[in-house]
Amino acid sequence: MTNNNNAVAACNDQKSKSVENVRGRLEELCKKRFFYAPAFSIYGGVAGLYDYGPPGCALQANILSLWRSHFIHEENMLEVDCTVMSPHDVLKTSGHVDRFTDFMVRDVVTGDVYRADHILEAALEKKVKDEATPADVKRECEEILAQIDNYNGQQLDEMIKRFGVRSDAGNPLGTATAFNLMFGTDIGPTGYIKGFLRPETAQGQFVNFKRLLECNNDRMPFASAMIGRSFRNEISPRSGLLRVREFTMAEVEHYVHPERKQHARFHEVAGVSLQFLSAKTQQAGSTDLVTCTIGEAVESGMVNNQTLGYFLARTAMFLWRIGIDKERLRFRQHMPNEMAHYASDCWDAEIKNSYGWIECVGCADRACYDLTMHTKATGERLVAREKLAEPIKRRVVKFECDRKLLGQAFKKDSQAIIKFFDDLTADEAVKLSQAGYPINVPLA
Repeated sequence: MTNNNNAVAACNDQKSKSVENVRGRLEELCKKRFFYAPAFSIYGGVAGLYDYGPPGCALQANILSLWRSHFIHEENMLEVDCTVMSPHDVLKTSGHVDRFTDFMVRDVVTGDVYRADHILEAALEKKVKDEATPADVKRECEEILAQIDNYNGQQLDEMIKRFGVRSDAGNPLGTATAFNLMFGTDIGPTGYIKGFLRPETAQGQFVNFKRLLECNNDRMPFASAMIGRSFRNEISPRSGLLRVREFTMAEVEHYVHPERKQHARFHEVAGVSLQFLSAKTQQAGSTDLVTCTIGEAVESGMVNNQTLGYFLARTAMFLWRIGIDKERLRFRQHMPNEMAHYASDCWDAEIKNSYGWIECVGCADRACYDLTMHTKATGERLVAREKLAEPIKRRVVKFECDRKLLGQAFKKDSQAIIKFFDDLTADEAVKLSQAGYPINVPLA
């Protein structure tokens, strides 16, 4: 039995080496024919930066042309082209300054840096493939791999230590720390204006919402789109063109009434069948895929709403058009800890290749987060107005006082008192009013 296990292990190891060998040969061929090449290679190059040669440029141009036709032209979207430099305040407001992070670990001897989830994932996958690994350990590793994107820094630390994960040099790893992926920069000669190279193309579209709405004659719903460069200071780009520090994004923002997320063309895609990996399945420690139509996925509640479902289907249709194998495409739902701070639901289109399942598109329901935050920060109301046949009447609670007298009586404490009353819920305010406190409760 031991000899058989060793033989199987040797066979699996040989397959893995064969895949890596073929991938390496393909990458060398692409470089030789100048589809792409490491940037500044005569100076030694920089990890995660690449140049495209003539064939690579032609291929990219064809893909982007098809994307523009498939989405912008067919959907009558409004295309924009926004600056790559973003002021600090914009990305502070959007949450990227505080939350746009990945966890990294260092080799305590050499100082080499690794992305914590990636090095743990590679180690666990190796254990799963190793026939010498006990069956119960394999099952545990598979369960962890199924939900690895849901772990925080402390959990990653615990598992790295538990499974004895080490660096490529065989050295122990330090504690996982959060690393912001944005490239910082100074705008202007004084250095007073702090900024970043944009990590996504979405914010330029959001801050121009009023102009876009006017271009669409104040009609809702509508969509904007943009093709352009984005920048992410990846911790340890080691997967060729799949994880780079500068790349081209093609992004759509579809604006819809927050309480009416039906899509007028959903019936056209309702019968499109996709492979899904839900958050619930991952949290149960499984990676089993469910195949069903997008109509069934929305009806069951697995996919949040019709608009999100519509764009999942349209995304799949585009990927199929450019040659992606249907069996190698799945949509994986983000788990709670993994979900971006702005998203209420999010699905990644992932393609299976020699590196495993790799994200290539993210489809998120961002709700009203971005427009609301930019409105609060600037005072510019990024909202759409709707004409109603009949006015909506609501009972509202409003705190009223003579602020001058309040200031004279309580001085520096007056603002805290006003804030206390302003923050009361309607029920709390009504109770105080009924108790004899001077709170006005008018009807709007």
